[in-house]
Amino acid sequence: MVRLLDKSVLVTGGGTGIGQAVALAFAAAGARVAVSGRRAEPLAETVALIESGGGRAFAVPTDVTDESEVAALVREVVERHGRLDIACNSAGVPGSGRKLHEFGLDDWRRIADTNLQGVWLSMKYEIQAMLEQGGGGAVVNVASIAGLVGYLNAAPYTAAKHGVVGLTRNSAIDYGPQGIRVNAVCPGPVLTPMLEQARRDRGPGADEFYLRNIPLGRFCRPEEVAAAVLWLASDEASYITGQALGVDGGWTAQ
Repeated sequence: MVRLLDKSVLVTGGGTGIGQAVALAFAAAGARVAVSGRRAEPLAETVALIESGGGRAFAVPTDVTDESEVAALVREVVERHGRLDIACNSAGVPGSGRKLHEFGLDDWRRIADTNLQGVWLSMKYEIQAMLEQGGGGAVVNVASIAGLVGYLNAAPYTAAKHGVVGLTRNSAIDYGPQGIRVNAVCPGPVLTPMLEQARRDRGPGADEFYLRNIPLGRFCRPEEVAAAVLWLASDEASYITGQALGVDGGWTAQ
């Protein structure tokens, strides 16, 4: 069992879905967890779930597309925990169901600003904090299978998630000498509120589209992604950096 006793962890997008599962997993492993997201109510639920299990957590409502808010978030984590050891960047929004020419500029900005710019801003201040404390640390970004392969009727989302994988690989090279590891997980369809939105956007036949591409024949559970994040962030993966790990039931093996 991975143990992260007293490690300082930040999870963006920690109010629901994969981010919430990741926060719960880190807390169960003994870490002190900070969760962020746009909405206070889901964050409070995550903190309550952690504390009810004997864990330690606090929440900071944050819009990851706002640089000043991201800087303040990381600053508060360091002030309260004394340092930042691990960050998981899970904040994201869906963006599928139409062909490239059918998306408007506002759609592009909404999808790219959160899914790519938000990850870049988060990494910027997380890594800066790790450098200021002398180096060392781990960052795990939540990308998608859409960061590894093309994804039907989801051009802006696919572009953004490919960008996250690129940021991951480049940052692993840039900060490896300082002992900072940067990896990504690339989930397939996961049973989260975001998948429910994507199902609605795709309309009838959405589940058939998803499941025919998954050799294991089922959707992923958030806890399965969280287990991969936990491992990549831990010393169990101490020689792994710059990788984009598919957690996809075999989707990208085809």
